[in-house]
Amino acid sequence: MIVWIIGLSGAGKTTLANQIVCKLREKGKKIVHLDGDLIRNLYGNDIGHSIEDRKKNADRICKLCKFLDLQEIDVVTSILSIFPESRQWCRENLINYYEVFIKTDIQILKKRDSKGIYKKFDRGLIKNVAGLDLNFIEPDRPDLIINNNGNLGDFIKYSDSIIKKF
Repeated sequence: MIVWIIGLSGAGKTTLANQIVCKLREKGKKIVHLDGDLIRNLYGNDIGHSIEDRKKNADRICKLCKFLDLQEIDVVTSILSIFPESRQWCRENLINYYEVFIKTDIQILKKRDSKGIYKKFDRGLIKNVAGLDLNFIEPDRPDLIINNNGNLGDFIKYSDSIIKKF
């Protein structure tokens, strides 16, 4: 199974993925967690954040998921996934694909801003920020939509319903 957790920076993708992976490992399940930032690091940070580089990273993650899926290895991803064509490719090419969209108001994301991305953008220090100057097209048919505008306790409870899919 491939669980594809998507949303903007600060939405809680990695937090939810870590919770799912931890609970599954406690049950003895072997599972791989692929995080967009960690995949960048794995490949030596050889790409930036332009739209072309983001597409390259998305393609890497899609193909890596396919590779693991064919070996019957379960995967939880936590990535922006700004390209609808990547999500469509996953639906068509992965055996058991489950898409989770974490929807969070941009004002809340700006308050959280754990990586400082939104502050840097507002100061003009960076560009190519998904949801701001890079268009983020929300998925048209995710399997689960989580509104993460509240507290962490309510949010991570969603991990239990996702774990039941395994």
